[in-house]
Amino acid sequence: MPEMLFSVRWPDGRRREYYSPSLVMHDHLDVGGTYTVTDFRARSTTALSEASERVRAKFGFACTSAAMTTEQIHTDAAAFEDGATVQIVAMRPPLPTAATVGEVNP
Repeated sequence: MPEMLFSVRWPDGRRREYYSPSLVMHDHLDVGGTYTVTDFRARSTTALSEASERVRAKFGFACTSAAMTTEQIHTDAAAFEDGATVQIVAMRPPLPTAATVGEVNP
């Protein structure tokens, strides 16, 4: 199961990196995207819950690291107003492109 890291710039300019046990974060957040604290917290919680369920489906148990990341995000988000904005700075690894999976671009 491919793991990933995603970097966030909080409203005070502080940058923080978070872990996901799955690339599912790409389904919920975009690099360069800005989200309100409320929206980021909700999207991250949903994505990390999905990631944990993928771990459960593959290994038979939920991912405690996904739960810890969710808790870290909620703790970090509590320092800011709900309407303040969070920016997604990076997501590693990126999603594979057609060129990286062997397809030829026309």
